[in-house]
This record gives sequence, C-alpha cells and structure tokens, in this order.
Amino acid sequence: MQNKQRLGETCPELKLDVEGGYKTVVHVDKTLFSMLTPEVRLGMASLSPRLSCVIVGIESHICVLQTALELLADNHKVYVLADGVSSCNKEEVPIALARLRQEGAIITTSESFLYELMGDAKLPEFKGIIGIVKETNQSTKEVLQTLCPTSA
Repeated sequence: MQNKQRLGETCPELKLDVEGGYKTVVHVDKTLFSMLTPEVRLGMASLSPRLSCVIVGIESHICVLQTALELLADNHKVYVLADGVSSCNKEEVPIALARLRQEGAIITTSESFLYELMGDAKLPEFKGIIGIVKETNQSTKEVLQTLCPTSA
C-alpha cells in the first residue's frame, strides 16, 4: 500500500494479486503516512476487534511508526519485525524501534516471529519454514547488524 503514481508498484516479490499469489483484501493508493486509511479501517471492521498485526516497511520513523502507533491506540497487538523495516537514514531505525517498544509494540525478528508462530517443529510447514530461515540467514544477519545496533 503506497502512492503508486509517485513511488511505483508494491514489491513484486510479494506476489500480490497474481495467480498463485496473495489476494489484496484492500488496495488503495495513500497519501497518509499511516497505513490505516479509512478504506483499511473499513476492511478491518469485519475482523476480530483485537487483531495481531505484523508490521514491515520502509521509513520506520514515519510510515511504520505512525501505523504501529495507530494500531496500538486501537488496542491491537503489534509486532514490528526489526529486520523488516528500514529508513533512508539508518540511524532513525533504532530510535523508531525504541519508541515503538516503549509504546507497547513487540519488537522481534522475522526468524523469531516465525518460530513463535509455528510453536512446534512437528508441524508439516516447519520443514519449508526452516528452509527459508536457512536460505535468508546471512542477509538477515547483515540487515540486523546494519539497522539494529544492540542498544535498540
């Protein structure tokens, strides 16, 4: 979700709205910094009153921050994947993550979140997930070392 005219198409690797990919429930070009546009709020209204929301995105100190803060204000459980956010100015990332942690968001990593979500290695999906974790291990490590100093 972004302003397509100014920022281009959403990341094609997400496989949104393509055969065999994920269906976008709500798609809207936005100018708000928060992702919680009126259209998204309307789409969320039919779901559980308290959702668990996983946030990734660029500009952690702007769009990610404002989206997460609004979700927290609406009493949702918010996970922010530290290796899934960035900024044009990498020094902004740990400051934004620290603020979000202070506000009540759960700051974690993609690997930690996946294992928490699975809960048990006996699940049939485990083998596929562990393959992804192993395949992306080095790049995840580099991202965390660059964007998430240990003081965050």
